[in-house]
Amino acid sequence: MLSVGLPLAGFVPRHIGERCMVKINSRHAETRRTPRTRHFSSTARAVLAASIATAVAGSLAIVASPAFAQQAENSDASAYRGKVEVVRASEGGKGGAGGKNGSALTGKVFVDADRNSASGGGERGLAGVTVTNGRDVVRTDKKGRYRLPAFDNMTVSITQPSGYQVPLDKYNIPQFHYNHLPEGSPKLRYGGIEPTGPLPAAVNFPVTKSKQTAAEAQNCVIAGDLQTTDKKEIEYARAGAINDLSKRDDYAGCGALFVGDVANDDLALYPDIKDLFTEINGPVRLLPGNHDLDFDAPSAEHSFDTFRAQLAPEYYSYDVGNVHVVALNTVDYPCTAAEDSPEGIDEHCADPKGDPSYNGRMDEDQLTWLKRDLGKVDRDKLVVVAGHIGLLNYADESSPVHQVDQVKRVHKLLEGRKAVAVSGHSHSIENLKAGDDTKGWRDLFGVEGLPFPHITAGAISGDWYSGEVGEEGYPTAIGRDGGRPGVVTLDVEGSEFQERYTVTGEPGEVQTQLGINSPTYREWFKERKEWNENPSGEAPELAEPLVVDKEDLSGGSWLTTNFFFGSTGSTVEVGIDGAPAEKAERTQQLKGEAVNVGAEYSDPYAAAQQLVHGGSLAERTMHMWRFDLPGDLDTGTHTAEVTATDSYGREFTDTLEFEVAERP
Repeated sequence: MLSVGLPLAGFVPRHIGERCMVKINSRHAETRRTPRTRHFSSTARAVLAASIATAVAGSLAIVASPAFAQQAENSDASAYRGKVEVVRASEGGKGGAGGKNGSALTGKVFVDADRNSASGGGERGLAGVTVTNGRDVVRTDKKGRYRLPAFDNMTVSITQPSGYQVPLDKYNIPQFHYNHLPEGSPKLRYGGIEPTGPLPAAVNFPVTKSKQTAAEAQNCVIAGDLQTTDKKEIEYARAGAINDLSKRDDYAGCGALFVGDVANDDLALYPDIKDLFTEINGPVRLLPGNHDLDFDAPSAEHSFDTFRAQLAPEYYSYDVGNVHVVALNTVDYPCTAAEDSPEGIDEHCADPKGDPSYNGRMDEDQLTWLKRDLGKVDRDKLVVVAGHIGLLNYADESSPVHQVDQVKRVHKLLEGRKAVAVSGHSHSIENLKAGDDTKGWRDLFGVEGLPFPHITAGAISGDWYSGEVGEEGYPTAIGRDGGRPGVVTLDVEGSEFQERYTVTGEPGEVQTQLGINSPTYREWFKERKEWNENPSGEAPELAEPLVVDKEDLSGGSWLTTNFFFGSTGSTVEVGIDGAPAEKAERTQQLKGEAVNVGAEYSDPYAAAQQLVHGGSLAERTMHMWRFDLPGDLDTGTHTAEVTATDSYGREFTDTLEFEVAERP
C-alpha cells in the first residue's frame, strides 16, 4: 500500500505500483491585502473498529474520556439568547456624561433574571465585573455600575465572570461588547461599522447565572484557521471539523475559540461562516487573523472594522472556572517598523502606503490594556493567552514577520503566573513546552527557552483544503509538518490543564502516522521535488514505499513516527517482530539548535501524498521520531509495533508491516 498509517479520512489507499499524476496546487500562508490508557493488539483493534482494520498502521488506543469532561446542560432551545442594552440619549437623557477630562460612558452589568436583555424590573447589578474601553480597565461597583473615559472608535466590553454567561446571538457568538464609532467606518469594500451616532446615555451588559462557567473542570476547544475562500470550502469545513464539534458535548462552558483567519480575505463570506457556528455546542468566540483584514482600510485604526462589526472586538478577555482567557489581536496592518522591532521588519514594512504588508505585532493601546486586564486577575488563575500569529512558534522560528515583536514584554507580564499561549497562523501542530528553545528565537528576540507552554493549534483548513477530497466530503489537507487537520482541547481542572489534539473525522485515539524513510525514498523525494518545479516527461514514482532492500538498510533507513501532539517529555518505542521495544530518537531536540530541514527529516507518508497531490511539503517538524532499522534484517515481511507516550503518560500503539527484499 502507498498509505502509511491510518488511511486519511475519505482516502482510498492506492496499491503499490499504481500510477498517479496530479497537478500541483499549493497556496501561500501570507497575503498582503489524565489517566493512563490501555493499548491493544491489532487483532483487538480490528474487533473494536472494523472500518479501519485494513489499515497498514494506525494510532489506536483506548483513551478514557477526560476525567473532567462535563455534559452540556443547555439545549439550543434553552440557551441564553440576547444582546447588549444600548440606551440612546433620546431614551435616557443626554448622551454620555461629563467629566474632568471630557466625556465618559456609564452603564451597568446586571443579572438578567427574565432573560430579556433589558435592565428594568429591579434586576440586581453585579459587582466586581471588569469593563474596558480597550485602554482603561475598571470594575463595577456594588450596584454593578461602571464609568469609563469615552473616545471615538472604541469598543467597550466586559470580561465574562466565572459563574455567569453573557448572552449569545442566534449563531452562538457571545454578545458582550459595543462599538462606538459616531461617523462609522471609512468607505470599505466589506462595509465595516455603520455609524453609531452620539455616545449613548448608557451601555448595559446582561449576564445570567451559569453552573457551566462556574465549574472548576472545563474543556476549552481551540480551533485554528478555518480560512474558507468560498462556499465550497465552507462545506468542507462543515463536513469536517464542524461536524466533529457538533457531535461533542464536553465544551459548553468554555466554548470554542477560533484563533483567527476565520475567512480567507473574502469577508462577504462571514454570514455563511457564521451559519456554521449554529452547529457548535457552546459559545463561539473569535479573534482576528491576517486574512480577516479590511485591506482597503486607510490606516491600521480601521483594518479590522468589518471583523469588529460582525464577529468580535479586536481583543478582549473572559473567565470560566479558574481560567482567564485573553484573546489578542497580534496582526499589525499596514505595518511599520518600531524601535523594538526585530531585524528584518524595517525592510518588510518599508512602504505601508504603496506596498502594505502585515506583521506580528500589538499596538501600545492593546499592551496597556493587557497589563491593566491582568492586573485585575487573581494570580492563582490559569491564564490562556490566545492570538492568531503566535508569540513564538517552531515552523517560523527564524521569521521576524510570523512571530510577535513584543513577545518578551508579554512574557514579562505573565511572569510568576500559570500560563499557556495558543495560536494558529502557521498551519502546523506544535506542542511546545516550557524550556524548549530554538536558534531563531534567540537571534531575533533574545528569548532563550520558553517560560511556559506555547501551543500552535493546527488548522481546520489544514494545508488550505489541498489534496484529494474523500467520500466524507473534505480534502486530506496534510500540513507542512505532516500533521492532519483537527482541533486542540485544553482539559482544565482548577488552574492545571492537559492538552489534546483531535484529528478531523477520527476518534481521539488517532495520534500518529508511520512510514519508512530510506535512501530510495530520499532519492525519489529529491527527483520528484525537482520534477514538480519543472515538469518534463514522466513523473518519478515511489512504487513501493514500504519495501527496503539490503542496500537501503546499510545506507540508513528509519521507521518514522509523526506523533502529532508529541512534545518534549514524550517518548516513542519500537519493537520489531516481537523483540523488546527500543527507544526512537526525536529529530528536533529543541535545545537551542536551528531547525532541521530536508528529506532526511521529512514525513515519508505525508511527503508522498503532497508531492503527488499538491500542497506544502512536510520536510520539517518538531514532533517526528525515527528508529534505525537493523541492517541484519532477513528478507521477507516484518512487523513493527510502535508505542508513543505523551508527556502525561497516555499511550498510543501502532503497527506497521514492511518488507525487506533482495535488490533485483
